[in-house]
Amino acid sequence: MLLRNFAAPLLLLLIAFSSSAVLAEEEAIYTGLFNNRALSGYDAVAYFKEGKPVKGKKSYKTSYMGSEWRFSSQENLDAFLAEPTKYAPQYGGYCAWAMGRGYTASGDPKQWRIVDGKLYLNYDAKIKRKWEADIPYFIKHADEFYPTLIDLDG
Repeated sequence: MLLRNFAAPLLLLLIAFSSSAVLAEEEAIYTGLFNNRALSGYDAVAYFKEGKPVKGKKSYKTSYMGSEWRFSSQENLDAFLAEPTKYAPQYGGYCAWAMGRGYTASGDPKQWRIVDGKLYLNYDAKIKRKWEADIPYFIKHADEFYPTLIDLDG
């Protein structure tokens, strides 16, 4: 009985939330629902300097494009502060494959690749393999779709 009393209002709330989410542009930087950390707290500079994802620390952080960015060292934080666009992932950390198909999906910091000096993330390993099958195609189309899907004025 209790469940039946809440079912209709809950369903209406879910429909309303889903509709507004579909109509809204995504935030400039993907951070997930429960925090404001870019790259899930991974160090953006480490991909370039260490060739792997490295968790950042609370003691080395900054704010950029409305999100919190963490780093594993003061040196990496300083490098990011000097050139954030060099190190920040393309498409704000959203999945490069999905962006190339005209929609957004979360980017997994463990599914990454640097192409022509730029960091790209993908949703998961399976999607990354699809993206790697034709990287130039997906980058070309993602570059076109990105400004229409993301709120760059944040």
